[in-house]
Amino acid sequence: MPVVSVWIPAYRLAVARLSQAVDLAAPIIVADRIERGRVVDCSLPAAALGVRAGMTLVQAQAVAHEATTVVDDTARDAAVWHEVLDALDAASPLVQDDGWGRALLEMQGIEGSAAGWLEAVRGALAGFDLPVQLGFGPNPFVAHAAATLGNAICTGDPAAFVAPLSLELLECGANVCERLRLLGITTLGELAALPHGPFVRRFGPAAAVWHDRARGIDRRPLRPRPRELRIDRRLYGEGEATSEDAVLFALRALVGTVVDDLGTAGKRAGRLVLALECENGDLRELSVRVAQPTALPATLFDLLRARLEGITLDAPVIGLRLTAEGLESGGVPIALFAAGDPDPDALGIVLARLEAALGEGRALRPQLAEAARDERRATMEPFTLEPLVTRTWNAVATPAPLPATATLQFRPLAPQPVAVRVIGGQPRFVGTPEALVLDCAGPWRIDEGWWAPLTGSSECVVRDEYDVLLDDGSLVRLAREPGGWCVRGVYD
Repeated sequence: MPVVSVWIPAYRLAVARLSQAVDLAAPIIVADRIERGRVVDCSLPAAALGVRAGMTLVQAQAVAHEATTVVDDTARDAAVWHEVLDALDAASPLVQDDGWGRALLEMQGIEGSAAGWLEAVRGALAGFDLPVQLGFGPNPFVAHAAATLGNAICTGDPAAFVAPLSLELLECGANVCERLRLLGITTLGELAALPHGPFVRRFGPAAAVWHDRARGIDRRPLRPRPRELRIDRRLYGEGEATSEDAVLFALRALVGTVVDDLGTAGKRAGRLVLALECENGDLRELSVRVAQPTALPATLFDLLRARLEGITLDAPVIGLRLTAEGLESGGVPIALFAAGDPDPDALGIVLARLEAALGEGRALRPQLAEAARDERRATMEPFTLEPLVTRTWNAVATPAPLPATATLQFRPLAPQPVAVRVIGGQPRFVGTPEALVLDCAGPWRIDEGWWAPLTGSSECVVRDEYDVLLDDGSLVRLAREPGGWCVRGVYD
């Protein structure tokens, strides 16, 4: 299996250099953040001073006093690497993503020689200002070993090719490498000369893989990354849309074009992204989720029109761009007994209007969570439509049994200060004017974060809670905190 390996040493540092003035000849530290950060990459001069990935930023700055610290932009790292993988498709349709900075291409069935394949990959990446190193070998491990040597080609015996290389290529960990060095093993050739059985018995099952790779054997098949299919259509004309009706008219035509593409590909759209380009240069991008992926033009247009409600633009629209994402194959599943199901299309339109009025991602719903404190038992999560779409039905609908007795539902509230008069260690009068406490349960002690003063990692919470029944019939949750009494919830 002919394999070409693509390796970008110090990938995060290389991406940081694209947007910042970084001198690679000087000590450079790339950290995930400034406050309590850790090193994610560094330049060779910084590594020579003792900087290593995984160090805290304080440790790295202690060993490299004059090093420049750069904050890593993970979104930028992911975007650049995604573009690199897309560009590699021009050299081979089978590309395996091995993480940022490493990729493998299977060249089986592609005409040419090893040198020609490397030249094709280098040409595909010519538009990227990145320090790319390529290598060719008969399997993934040997190809990556060739890439670490810098544009090397292995066409002969793979065991002889990797024999002089360092043990670090095995990625077996610093501890294992150090143990092997104590035994006098410093290269892959010396490791390959060891007897297989005794070596595996001493170092464990993983050692079998290390021994095979030291002999140039790697039986791993390539796992090509799936292609992300997106349907993208643009609509630009010589005129401009100055009214809502004109924008909707153009949008309807654009939706029809996208639906035609969906039909050709046999797909359904699960998400729409609409970009509006205005005459003054502004670009407004709106996203719409589709509750039940579909390719019906009326449904998609209604969702986009609902999302546009309440949007105000400062200039006429001169261009539209519509992208269909989250594509799924096949038809829309239909339930046999769906008369009582909520209409996902109608719910999707309602959600689009809520997001138009409140902002994207602002439509939330409560979700119960396991927690000791009442205020943490209800969390807010983005409203999604998937749980509302019925997918399976029981053959016979069984009505839920009615409760034998009425139940109370606790409703937590934001802390509200209240006056409480305590008699005999229990609250007896609450509020102003005072309400008599007819019955009282508690206290329940909450003592969390007592370790906070030592670690500074959590808040310190200390309070006593009571459930009290007042003479007006209300049942409330009281809390006695260091700052005084407050109401934290009621029972409905």
